[in-house]
Amino acid sequence: MTPARGDHDARRSEVSEGVWRVLSTRGFEGLTLRAVAAELGASTGLLTHYFPNKRALLSHALEELDRRSAARPRRMLPADGTPPPPPGLARLRAALLDVLPLDEATEAGNRIWVSSWDVALADPELAAAHAGRYARSRVALTAHVADAQRLGELPAGADPAGLAAGAQAFVLGLVVQSLFAPSEFPAERQVALLDAYLAGLAV
Repeated sequence: MTPARGDHDARRSEVSEGVWRVLSTRGFEGLTLRAVAAELGASTGLLTHYFPNKRALLSHALEELDRRSAARPRRMLPADGTPPPPPGLARLRAALLDVLPLDEATEAGNRIWVSSWDVALADPELAAAHAGRYARSRVALTAHVADAQRLGELPAGADPAGLAAGAQAFVLGLVVQSLFAPSEFPAERQVALLDAYLAGLAV
């Protein structure tokens, strides 16, 4: 008998939780069918129903990471019902702060993202998916930059897409620095460095 759709979805959700727990403790390097099966107390044969090979498992892991990143609380989309920051520089700042590892949850998420880069670079399809994610982020940042220019908060003559790409590169670089040297780049220093960077753009 074919399992009911609800049962299938529930089981897939359990598998996703197992994938996430392995990612959180071992990173992408330790993500294998055997490791996920052990986490779930299941057989690898059960997992091959969902992931016929490791590449399918990695692809799902990236999708799960994307989903959880989008679902976590953000300054840009407050979950408590408070309005988001006003358009312009404040909204650009909020979007960039949402990228940084400023607490335990965002540090864990960023560790997993960074560990996924090596996996993605070795696979053209996974690399293309990553590139698409960063491109979509730049589009959103470009809109915030354009609003800031319209409001006179950033120089009107600058290329908004170029400023957005530079801002994205800055925060991603800051992510790496803070993960490798957390004592040198605590949350307050990350925020101060970002604010200094944005102040430099406004000159």
